[in-house]
Amino acid sequence: MSNARSREVAVAAAKLLADSYTLYLKTHNFHWNVTGPMFNTLHTMFETQYTELALAVDEIAERIRAIGQHAPGSYAEFGEITSVRDGKPGTKALDMVRELVDDQLKVAASAKELIAVAEKNGDDVSVDLGVRRMQVHEKTAWMLRSHLEE
Repeated sequence: MSNARSREVAVAAAKLLADSYTLYLKTHNFHWNVTGPMFNTLHTMFETQYTELALAVDEIAERIRAIGQHAPGSYAEFGEITSVRDGKPGTKALDMVRELVDDQLKVAASAKELIAVAEKNGDDVSVDLGVRRMQVHEKTAWMLRSHLEE
């Protein structure tokens, strides 16, 4: 893959990385600060989710490096490109769930964009990474949404 093509893939992967890392931090924040009658369920579920995200960000960053590009790795860099917003202090449990559903879908959309860019540039490995990430985020959004149904 040419340097120009790898740069294009890396830009899409960096967006996925920034969204994933910001979601990791937000989910960890909510894990620490959730309260109410669903505390145990949500505390445990959020831990499972941020643990999975911690592994994912490493895989995404390593893919960017494997194609010869710089992987962003600071809050400043992530803040410039992420679509996920920080959690606010005092967020109620069900609002945490609602926010995380939306954020999971934002990250899934970033994964879908990576798939499109990687396909265009003939990068099957990055396509595979995007597909796997999209699958995880769509499934997690569904699981979170299930807590909002009556």
